[in-house]
Amino acid sequence: MEAEGKMSRFIPLSIPNFEGNEKKYVDNALEQGWVSTGGAYIKKLEENMAKFLQIENVAACQSGTSALHLALVEAGVKTGDVVIVPTLTFIAAVNPVRYQFATPVFMDCDDSFCMDPVKLKRFCEEECIFENGCLKYNGQIVKALIVVHVFGNMADMVSIMDIAHKYGIKVIEDATEALGTYYTEGKYAGKYAGTIGDFGAYSFNGNKIITTGGGGAVTARNIEVVDHMRYLSTQAKDDPHYYIHDEIGFNYRMTNLQAALGVAQMEELPEFIKRKQKNYDTYCKLFDGYQNGKIIGFREGTFSNKWFYSLEINRDNIKIPMREIITELEKCGIQTRAIWGLISEQKPYQYEKTYKLEKAPYYAGRILNIPSSTQITVDDIEYTVEHIKKVLGGV
Repeated sequence: MEAEGKMSRFIPLSIPNFEGNEKKYVDNALEQGWVSTGGAYIKKLEENMAKFLQIENVAACQSGTSALHLALVEAGVKTGDVVIVPTLTFIAAVNPVRYQFATPVFMDCDDSFCMDPVKLKRFCEEECIFENGCLKYNGQIVKALIVVHVFGNMADMVSIMDIAHKYGIKVIEDATEALGTYYTEGKYAGKYAGTIGDFGAYSFNGNKIITTGGGGAVTARNIEVVDHMRYLSTQAKDDPHYYIHDEIGFNYRMTNLQAALGVAQMEELPEFIKRKQKNYDTYCKLFDGYQNGKIIGFREGTFSNKWFYSLEINRDNIKIPMREIITELEKCGIQTRAIWGLISEQKPYQYEKTYKLEKAPYYAGRILNIPSSTQITVDDIEYTVEHIKKVLGGV
């Protein structure tokens, strides 16, 4: 009977929250007949996002991946160019580099899981040559770098931007997990993740802090560049009445149905962030002093959306394989996951260059992501922590 009770309870890892006007706006879009890549909700979502991020222009698109691809295209990344990328992230952050037939070089992370600026600087100084205003690695131009704000944790953008400016590297911020995260002090005080570099990409996948089912958005420092990415996302159609195309475009535009969902989600975003932060604090209190695991923090001097929570397992004490930990928690109705496998070790990238990977492999074997939905209750969190401690042991 006890086992049945456990199985009847399910605490998901990260699910969407539809407590607002989602159905109302989607029904309205259906009633109007605007369900594809035209309609008022797309423009409204773009305007609302721009206002929230305190910038002038945002283009809605089909996914965070398409946003990154558009940014790489606009950054001028071409065949043979080098793009510096993280190894500890979701593979979608790197695949668009290959779409452009460019070469990724994998960089280590720091303790925030984001790109390590110390090693980035060392790589540029010791492994590359700077001549005629271009940074070159093995004779190839280092055109761009993609920095991911992992789990809503702001990367060290002050250091990264200084390095990029010195060497003329375009910075593409992958803020797919960090909508709402911003600096509270320092050089970039008040600047949101995705608005500091040359380009910013966002994702509205089903597990993100807001969702459009599938969708994303892209922005850039230059508002005209955003207009051009929007143009490319609609197959580069030049004439509203005839099928005239002067450039190669993409089928990357968000649909009006998706945008209707997004408009409602943006209305709820501030409340979602409050809940994320409150739930994070609860986890921290319950794991405080626990000898076999600790909750990973967020960068000081920032306001984080705290999208996803990470437990670092003490591998000096705990030798249980991660898969077994996840399976045992699943039996209790608790959904967890391991952090990603390193991209540089995946089959499509196993022969690409890496640079002094140390912390990324360290964390890859120790991080367990735990339930982070906005709907999770204090009772759910207490139940989760109780059973994690039972599986791992210790006090």
